[in-house]
Amino acid sequence: MKAQSTDCVLKPPQITIHFGSGNVYDINMGGYSNYERVQNYCPEDGHYTYTNYTSDCFDDDWHTVTEDHTPGDISGNMLLVNSSYNAGSFFGVRLNGLKSGSVYQFALWLMNVCKISDRCPFPLLPDITIRLQTEMGKTVAQFGTGEIIRTEEPHWTQYRALFTMPPGETSLTLTMINNNPGGCGNDFALDDITFRECVLPTPVVTTTTKKTVVTKNQTATTKTPPKKTTTEPEKSKPIIPIEIPKKDSQVYSTPVSKKIPPIFPSPPPVLITRTNLLVKQIETEAGEIRIDLYDNGEIDGDTVSIYYNNTLLKVNARLSSKPITFYIVVDADHPHHELIMVAENLGSIPPNTSLMIITTGTKRYQAYISSNEQKNAKVIFDLKE
Repeated sequence: MKAQSTDCVLKPPQITIHFGSGNVYDINMGGYSNYERVQNYCPEDGHYTYTNYTSDCFDDDWHTVTEDHTPGDISGNMLLVNSSYNAGSFFGVRLNGLKSGSVYQFALWLMNVCKISDRCPFPLLPDITIRLQTEMGKTVAQFGTGEIIRTEEPHWTQYRALFTMPPGETSLTLTMINNNPGGCGNDFALDDITFRECVLPTPVVTTTTKKTVVTKNQTATTKTPPKKTTTEPEKSKPIIPIEIPKKDSQVYSTPVSKKIPPIFPSPPPVLITRTNLLVKQIETEAGEIRIDLYDNGEIDGDTVSIYYNNTLLKVNARLSSKPITFYIVVDADHPHHELIMVAENLGSIPPNTSLMIITTGTKRYQAYISSNEQKNAKVIFDLKE
């Protein structure tokens, strides 16, 4: 997974997951029996947390990590995992808006948080498999980190690999599996998951010119004999360990029904210059959705602007115990909707936090929103197929 293509140009990240800051909503959609979220910086076996540091854990068996990986991310979180005694999945998330047929680089940063210690001479080490699948459960790519070794000091390592989106697909499910059981040495942090489109550079075209040969007694025009040309084979890309079940090997050889992605206006600068962190994704039946937005916790003067499908819906709206209410409609003609909350100030108690109550038919959801001057918060609604 540390391989890197040399014959394509990586565009800026299209999707970034860096786990926000403070007490964030859990984006892990797994519901795994082996793992449970907790709210502390030293999770026990079979637990995980979102935290910006860890210190003096388990008789100082772990490194003291004073910040997450994201550069310039004040009080930003990392995902900290104390492995379960049973190997298996620990993280999953749904990803939308990828380009059908495009090549992408998947990358993430990992750290083994266990110190090298005489108390653990034969450690079990994290060995993580990353699996990307379509909505129908077809495996697009699967690659592994290998064992993540312990280090003398806290050290982040980036792992990356290339994959190709299949025709007609714009969404994926990302699942991470720890192949080793928990025990001494098998605890880790991860951060800054990115998806970057990989495009070929513009080829350079060369031309040949005719030569004119002049002798003393005659003038003659001759063409330079054509040179034999050979087609230079495309440079081979780095081999990445990818394991795809045989039953899926032909799944993309025949056309599939292509979903037409929604066409939104170009995003305004505040949605480009800040990171848009996905905090909630809801699949719902067709119909009207009611959205109520409150200040979360103490009323401290937080104000937000709300963008709906890249269009400004509410500007400098003050959050309070009285909800800001609006409605959207999800149907076959409008199956995908995006709401982005932008902090206009941080109130008297940073960061800017709010509670979103979402009512869809007979179902009710809650989303805890946290945004600041570097990060916006995104909520996505998709029509359930």
